[in-house]
Amino acid sequence: MLTTRFVNGAPNWIDVGTSDIDGAISFYDGLFGWRFQSAGPDAGGYGFFQLDGRTVAGAMQTGPEQGPPSWTVYFQSPDAEATAKAAEQAHGSVLVQPMDVMGEGHMAILADKASVPFGIWQPGRTKGVDAANEPGALSWVELYTPDMAAAAWFYHETLGLETAAVPFPGGTYTCVNPAGGGEDSMFGGIVSLADDPAEDTPYWLPYFEVTDAEATVAKTRELGGTIRVPATPIEGVGTIAKLADPYGARFAVIKSAPQQT
Repeated sequence: MLTTRFVNGAPNWIDVGTSDIDGAISFYDGLFGWRFQSAGPDAGGYGFFQLDGRTVAGAMQTGPEQGPPSWTVYFQSPDAEATAKAAEQAHGSVLVQPMDVMGEGHMAILADKASVPFGIWQPGRTKGVDAANEPGALSWVELYTPDMAAAAWFYHETLGLETAAVPFPGGTYTCVNPAGGGEDSMFGGIVSLADDPAEDTPYWLPYFEVTDAEATVAKTRELGGTIRVPATPIEGVGTIAKLADPYGARFAVIKSAPQQT
């Protein structure tokens, strides 16, 4: 599972780029109770979504030249420069070169073999988000890709990630974990685009934990968002829904099933 005891290869940050930062702030405040705090005058408008004083995500205004509004998942790297080079050697690309972020850490934006963007964060003063795997915070990530084997190879070469087939209603699900972490450290999955009619493009989809998936769906509609997949119970997993904010950034929510003891 995702935790804030970050290890290399696991997600440690997430942010949304949006065409309307004020509108996005209002939407996510209404949906999750997030409050926005600016990172300061030198941050180019970047800021933090906080829940009960803890940072759960970042946000910034973006223009058309930076692509459509979207969420970006960042994975922990011990060396941003080396990880960027590894991505290129694995036939990916570097979209934003590694850079220092005001002493808080080093970041870069990369893309995998299927041109799916993702970020890397080499911690400095900022280790990552302050909350994970609890209501209002990131709890899972899912890669939709046209070639699961190629994606698994790329992320193994770039981030050291490992995959495992896990029994799932109707078949198996490919889970992802950091190198050597095993089942307890699984933080996401890889899904073939061909297996999910709701998805039409390769990308990383973030899931946020909620206390009530149906209520979150209703609130999303009320706030002007889009219901891409309505609240759907999955045995042994919980209830999930795929949504988009009013500006098109896609995300999902999950009310996790109680863990078996």
